[in-house]
Amino acid sequence: MGRKSKGYRARTRSLLRRKPRERGKVGLSKILHEYTPGERVVITVNPSVLKGMPHRRYHGRTGVVIDKRGRAYVVEVAQGDAIKEIIARPEHLKPMPR
Repeated sequence: MGRKSKGYRARTRSLLRRKPRERGKVGLSKILHEYTPGERVVITVNPSVLKGMPHRRYHGRTGVVIDKRGRAYVVEVAQGDAIKEIIARPEHLKPMPR
């Protein structure tokens, strides 16, 4: 018996899976959406886009956009007592519903 894998996407079979009607390319409006600093966003990892993908532990978390770094955004997320800065591309972000 081999050891358990401990890769970046280990044990994400159901988490990093898209529903049948969500499959395919990412829409342009999602990629080109501009977020402004101070805006609240939800981190939803899109498994079809590998670049700028945040870790699975932040999937479904809400955060605040701090800065833009290249094509990606720096998002501040609370992780227990700590505040983490996540770098994620817009394909993995969603505006927070009001």
